[in-house]
Amino acid sequence: MSVLLRIAAREYVAYVRTVGFWLSMLLLPVVAALGGAVPTLMESRSPVSVVAVIDRTGEGVGTAVLARAQAESDGRARPGLGKPPRLLLGPLDADAEDAKAWLNGVRPYPGGVELSAVAILSRGADGGVALDYWSNHLSDPGPRQVVRAAVTEVMRERYLTQRGLAAADLAALDELGPKVSDFSPKAASGEVSLRDRLPGLVGFGAAMLLWSMVLTGAGILLNSVVEEKSSRVLEVLLASASVSEIMFGKILGVLGVTLTVLGVWGVVGAGAMTLLAPTIAADVASVLFGKGLAFYFGFYLIGGYLLYAAIFTAVGAFCETTREAQTLLGPVMAVLVVPVLFMTQAIRRPDSPLLEALSWVPPFTPFLMTARAAGEPPLWQVLGTGALMIATVFVVVWLSGRAFRAGALSTGKVDLKGLLAAVRKGG
Repeated sequence: MSVLLRIAAREYVAYVRTVGFWLSMLLLPVVAALGGAVPTLMESRSPVSVVAVIDRTGEGVGTAVLARAQAESDGRARPGLGKPPRLLLGPLDADAEDAKAWLNGVRPYPGGVELSAVAILSRGADGGVALDYWSNHLSDPGPRQVVRAAVTEVMRERYLTQRGLAAADLAALDELGPKVSDFSPKAASGEVSLRDRLPGLVGFGAAMLLWSMVLTGAGILLNSVVEEKSSRVLEVLLASASVSEIMFGKILGVLGVTLTVLGVWGVVGAGAMTLLAPTIAADVASVLFGKGLAFYFGFYLIGGYLLYAAIFTAVGAFCETTREAQTLLGPVMAVLVVPVLFMTQAIRRPDSPLLEALSWVPPFTPFLMTARAAGEPPLWQVLGTGALMIATVFVVVWLSGRAFRAGALSTGKVDLKGLLAAVRKGG
């Protein structure tokens, strides 16, 4: 046991003492925060789009469109929606050639205003309004959507006015609809609130975090074994320690690294959420500890990590380059993708028959059961899938130990067929 722990400590210290490890771990929350702040910052710094509206209908549609867009601009000027465009009523006799000249800079727009787009309104073949939208920004649909929405509202108002209805009637018509209240016997007060829907979201987030942590930890372990196999360090270790001590020491050491990363991210995330949204932080804490999601997460993290870490360790023992390892890990990575495809369903239908069936497949169990845990699956399913996962972990670890012994002393390239043959021989 002392040898195993020394190997585990060696693996752990080899990673956590490097500056790169701490920088990469601490920079991820910073990058995530920037990912949410940068779009808002760019919107606040970007210039307002200016759209010239050319009314060729002869019915004053352009003036009505500008008034409608102005009325809607106050509602759009919110973070995340971008700045509303500025609409100008252009010359009535302008056409497509003028629009191209203004946008290309061949001829300045009257008043010297720099345009982003030109919207030309004309009578359509069906008696409605046709919109020709000219723009220099092909990938920015925002201003075009504003103009189109304003034209649509003007057309609706005019259509209803022709049938004897006023604008106030149109507004009342838009407001028609039932007041919907959601109720569930699972909700504390009967009526469903965000607090009642939060467990599903937290469960999905925990499952995705578990998936990424298992994949990251197993990947670190694989690279470590491949590096030591190529440098013959693994052979030296085998001369002073048993296969099980080396294998489990490495697995335990990288598990410590994974838990360190998880702990740091958890502290940073909890601190940020407590400062920015204390109410939501309290609700999330209640879900994690009140509904036992923290226990599920810890249990399936250990089980899922051991399952895949053992496989990655055995594969790494046969490979001297990362390219060889990627070839052998193709089937494993394909299996890892499957639960991601179904985890989103756990938010809406955690009791889906297909989801329940897939939860009994041990490679999928850690991720799908973590996502379903918030939906309070039956206890027999929790115990049954957990027991099956534990049994599978023992079998996989035993087979991986045999493969690890054979691979650590093997030379030359090994394909999937050779790997399976080595497992059968037991080294």
